[in-house]
Amino acid sequence: MAAQFGRRLRKGAATTAVAAVAVAALSASQAPGVNDHGRQTAADATPSPDVSASDDSATGNSPYYTDLPPLKSPNPSPSTGPGPGGTGATESGIPATVLDAYKKAEASLRESKPGCNLPWQLLAAIGRVESGQARGGRVNAEGTTLKPILGPQLDGNGFALIKDTDDGAYDGNSSYDQAVGPMQFIPSTWAWAGRDGNDDGKKDPNNIYDAALAAGHYLCRNNWDLSQQSELDRAILSYNNSREYLNLVMRWLDYYRKGAHEVPDGTGTLPDNRSDDGAGASPTPTVPGATPPAGSTPKPGPKPKPRPEKPGTPQRPGGGTAPSTPPTTPSSPPSTPPTPTDTVDHLEDAGTAKLTAMAGDAFDRRISTRAETEAGKAVAKVRVRFTIVGDTDTTFTGGEDVATVATNSSGVAVAPALRAGEKTGTVTVRATVVGRAVPGLDYKATVTERAADALARTGDAALTCAPGGTFANQVEVKATYKGAVADGVAATATLIKSADDPTVTDKGPYFKDADGRTVRTLTGLKTDAKGLLKLPKLYADDTTGTFLLRITTAGGATLTVELTVAAAETSSPSPSDSPSA
Repeated sequence: MAAQFGRRLRKGAATTAVAAVAVAALSASQAPGVNDHGRQTAADATPSPDVSASDDSATGNSPYYTDLPPLKSPNPSPSTGPGPGGTGATESGIPATVLDAYKKAEASLRESKPGCNLPWQLLAAIGRVESGQARGGRVNAEGTTLKPILGPQLDGNGFALIKDTDDGAYDGNSSYDQAVGPMQFIPSTWAWAGRDGNDDGKKDPNNIYDAALAAGHYLCRNNWDLSQQSELDRAILSYNNSREYLNLVMRWLDYYRKGAHEVPDGTGTLPDNRSDDGAGASPTPTVPGATPPAGSTPKPGPKPKPRPEKPGTPQRPGGGTAPSTPPTTPSSPPSTPPTPTDTVDHLEDAGTAKLTAMAGDAFDRRISTRAETEAGKAVAKVRVRFTIVGDTDTTFTGGEDVATVATNSSGVAVAPALRAGEKTGTVTVRATVVGRAVPGLDYKATVTERAADALARTGDAALTCAPGGTFANQVEVKATYKGAVADGVAATATLIKSADDPTVTDKGPYFKDADGRTVRTLTGLKTDAKGLLKLPKLYADDTTGTFLLRITTAGGATLTVELTVAAAETSSPSPSDSPSA
């Protein structure tokens, strides 16, 4: 297996050139246009101009496997599955536990975020590119990888520079971050995106159920609809901000959509090539100065090759080559230049306006935070984490309570829009710098109760009743706020003494409670999804006259309705009806 993972492409121009040639060859061998499912292939689908992702990503833009899917459509027949050791010809076989995790994640997202339209094949495509389906399905019965899967340390040496954010908790590296697990999350992203997909009470990035569900939620954030190509592009680019990565994932997505089948765990095919140059890119690399994660076994490095002796080179006694010049004391390695994150001294508000929204509505203002140096200079390309704290059901759009955003060229990070929950009151959103211990910045947002500013009856039938009878028509009203339907608005209905005296009357029409007792005030009423409120039946006692029913809502909307209780009119007998003399 080590040999299979060891063959890698050179990064940079070589990687781009090889990938371009491979993609071109694949494109030429397949029919142009759309595939069997009516979707464009990656080569034919030109992403929208605005699909650019932020500098932040799920993987920290770590290396990935660049193997392309076979030219032939997948054959789902188990008879053509991989042989022992995972070296079969077909690439469509997905290890049983891994495939189950993808499908369960799709089912979960279908229920919690139906508008996302996440296909499990997208998780399979990313899982293939990131880890070769958890190294060919080398997982235990609970879905945890037999050995931790780690990307290279992100030390800026050919990769992104991300200093440690988890004190080595996930990756065993207290100096730099490394992508972790079968879906290759970096620790700072897993801290907020992690999920418990197998209901064991833990969020483990090395568990395929947890990682697949987390990847699904990550791809579905920001209210993206993955059935739309432009939004699918954005989601994939947010996972790893590379156009080559987008094209490759789309290739595998199209491939798995045409057919995939289950193979036993541990027998999946393993990819050969990666997008990096191989420096520290072993699936479970050892990191100088870092403690290996539990269960991992450091692999011995390659043996140094003997150098050929040059003619005339003096020999040491007992063999070896004597130095031609006196040994010199090695100089200290150059210090690593500070990252943008290292230069951040504090966070400042970047003009965030007052944050207020009614329960259930989206806030129309967004939080803006600027990262600055001690001298007040803006710092770009710094990851700012926004966290909703406290007991509240307010979330960011997409249902998350944490979001990480990279600062732009002006040093400003703009949080996703907030959506108010049903709990009213003050909500705190805390902004912090990922990987930098500087004081956080708290923002206050206010959630008010749902309100209406207008009420109107839905009908105009007269509301009349004979003494001791029942009103034939029930009162129904519609609530609106600024002309829009006002749903879920609290309301009160009261039978009052007069227009000038809103106290409860003790005679005239009345409602009945569940026990049949007379009630002249109804509380706890709410408009429905269409803003409608239909009151219970009204009854009349023996008092005749005109009475008033007043309905009020949160937000100040008021409607007064007239009720009439009158005896039925009796007609006078005609002369012809009088008895004869």
